[in-house]
Amino acid sequence: MNWLQALVAVGGGLLLLWLALITTLWITWRNRSDQATLREVLRLLPDVIRLMRRLATDHDLPRGVRVRLWLLLGYLLFPFDLVPDFVPVLGYVDDALVVALVLRSVTRRAGADALARHWPGTPAGLRTVQRLAGLATGD
Repeated sequence: MNWLQALVAVGGGLLLLWLALITTLWITWRNRSDQATLREVLRLLPDVIRLMRRLATDHDLPRGVRVRLWLLLGYLLFPFDLVPDFVPVLGYVDDALVVALVLRSVTRRAGADALARHWPGTPAGLRTVQRLAGLATGD
């Protein structure tokens, strides 16, 4: 019976850790007044995916940047997330936060000009992506 208690304890601990992660994601997202809204991010998703693919295939960018982008694309395509997408609001917030973190990392290393050079969408969409990446947009 000890193995059953250990299994329940480990499962309970993982559940508590997962709930703490969801709470942290929710608080982080809600406290960011300069953050692009989830609706904006979802509307731009096709352009953002094309941007990431274009950046990931640009051999002028450092290999580490390209690897991060391929890993991000894999994460977005993988059917299992930190928070399942069927969970209202939070299901997409984790994806948006992961995209924002990777875009910030990529723009720090590759430069904002690479982001602008490869952006496939409208100028307004680029400004939203720049906000998502933590760049000044000049607005």
